[in-house]
Amino acid sequence: MSTTSRTTLVILDCYTVEPSGLGVPPYLSTYARAAYGALRTAHPRARIAYLTIDDVRWCLNGGQPHEQPPLSDRLTYSATANREQALQLLGEAAVTVVIAGDAVPSVHLQAQNGSVEEIARALACTRGRRVLLGPLANYALADPAAYGGMFDAVHTHTLTSADLTEGTRQAAPYDRLAADRGDYHGLIDQLSWTPVAEIELYRGCTRRRFCDFCNEPVKAPVVNFRTVEDVLGEVALLYGAGLRHFRLGQQTCFFSYMNRDVATIEKLLAEIRNSAAPDLMALHIDNADPLAVASPSGAKIAHLVATYCTEGNCAPMGIESFDPAVIKRNVLTCTPDILRRAVEHVNQAGAHVGPGGLSMLLPGLNLIYGLPGESHRTHYENLAGLVRILDAGLLCHRINVRQARAYPGTPLAAMQEREPLPSVEHFTSWKADIDNIFDQPMKQRVYPIGRKITSLHSFFVTSRGTWHRRLGSYPIQVVERDTARPLYGAADMTITDHAPRYVYGERDDASTGT
Repeated sequence: MSTTSRTTLVILDCYTVEPSGLGVPPYLSTYARAAYGALRTAHPRARIAYLTIDDVRWCLNGGQPHEQPPLSDRLTYSATANREQALQLLGEAAVTVVIAGDAVPSVHLQAQNGSVEEIARALACTRGRRVLLGPLANYALADPAAYGGMFDAVHTHTLTSADLTEGTRQAAPYDRLAADRGDYHGLIDQLSWTPVAEIELYRGCTRRRFCDFCNEPVKAPVVNFRTVEDVLGEVALLYGAGLRHFRLGQQTCFFSYMNRDVATIEKLLAEIRNSAAPDLMALHIDNADPLAVASPSGAKIAHLVATYCTEGNCAPMGIESFDPAVIKRNVLTCTPDILRRAVEHVNQAGAHVGPGGLSMLLPGLNLIYGLPGESHRTHYENLAGLVRILDAGLLCHRINVRQARAYPGTPLAAMQEREPLPSVEHFTSWKADIDNIFDQPMKQRVYPIGRKITSLHSFFVTSRGTWHRRLGSYPIQVVERDTARPLYGAADMTITDHAPRYVYGERDDASTGT
């Protein structure tokens, strides 16, 4: 039993990874903040404890990491200030809100989202009401037998103080979410890392025709924009709680905010920089529909992003496939020619290098294998399309190559009974082809040997060495070989070599930190 009479409420963050938003530390998701606001409004005198699945893993492993120091352990890396009391807090909680995304583990360098089995083990410690929030709710609704008895209520999109223990299948209006929003100090102070706040601008997709595999039309079939004032109010509250890193990333396309309204987008970016968060350290975007970026207004918006946002920014664009057969079969509206124009617009606006050694804004590319219509020819078309971008002398921040996952309710989910596609067998080797033919040569172009990148910090140690980065959207990672530096030390690094997914560097003698 708790030694205090205050009610205990728990948020257990098992992380979310979605096409339209990230909720893996250091990113602080919209789900976590909505849950905190709902609990605080419904129970203003309660203690609200924020836990991660890493806290639970730490306790269940006897208070030990799974990797031996000085190596960092991705399973317990993102622990909070509540780590030692995680199981006790779960046992005391009158309500536990579980935030969870994909049913399949998503492995990142410094994190791994909670599996269904891990969530079940954590909930075995609870006696109070158990509430699920996030994309995992759709899997639970699609297969209730597999999740039977785990949750008392499920929320697929949002959570408010009015529906906390009831469950919802639709997103709450933005003004209702704003009514629960308040001081974030109580949440931020529990984190053991410096967070990047994921900011949502709207729901839904502005395209007239939707891609068959996309989950956004399932989540939000109607486009609903937040007002500039609502966004600025949330940023100001987070800034007031000490946050200095922001990513406008929880939507399908930043460039399509307010239907590509250039003046409104400039107002949003300018007022974030000048009033809502004047001393911010990072302002980045995520998700860019190449159709929007390739348009005349897209070229103007790219210049606004390069002007008002901070360097190292990335506009990830989904070509998904260069294969005409896959494009036609899956109603993909981006063609290689459209993508080329979009990449050129972003390069023209942001390829120039900022004072810290990073380009102001570069495109990212997204490819998906495993879509209907795929053949061995698909891989050839993808390689040929990427080589054309290389040969044109264009710059790209990164490429993301993944296999398609069917989200419940999408057309792709209805096609899963088909014969296995070639990428089921060949994905690993095909991805290695892209690494060697496109990604590594592009790293050599964007980060030439001898380039100095400043204001990095050490954040992870593996057998390769110490990994350094800045906080932001898909930051470049600089590996200092054969070292085990203390975490969070500041460093300036000079590039010495390249790999497909990161670069190598040597620490500048004048670097600060230990």
